[in-house]
Amino acid sequence: MSLSIRNQLPGTVTAVRLGEVMATVKIHLDGGQDLTAAVTLEAVRELAVTTGTAVRALVKSTEVSLATGRVDGLSIRNQLAGAITGLVTGDVMASVKISLDGAELTSVITKEAVADLGLFVGSDVIALIKATEVSLATV
Repeated sequence: MSLSIRNQLPGTVTAVRLGEVMATVKIHLDGGQDLTAAVTLEAVRELAVTTGTAVRALVKSTEVSLATGRVDGLSIRNQLAGAITGLVTGDVMASVKISLDGAELTSVITKEAVADLGLFVGSDVIALIKATEVSLATV
């Protein structure tokens, strides 16, 4: 199956915490960073996700926010450190390519956000991703 989602981060499940309707799945990415996904119990069962399962974390580029440093006091669990390797700015929106250890991530943000944050190729950023915006695919 081919997907339009460009952000496909490989990793291994390190923990699954089941709730009544949803589950949180902790993933150790191949590059060494950790990510949390919040998915339905039905998805956990259908994908047979357990500790040790190889997965790909899927995130739409429009769901990746950026910061110039780690952010405290925030409900977003996933803060992945990286560096900008590509930046294409249009009239309204910008596409930002970010190199993480072992993976690449794309974020689509407004042109104004690029200017406000002072982003440029080579700058360090933190990719912020809500756990509820991470989907899983088994490998």
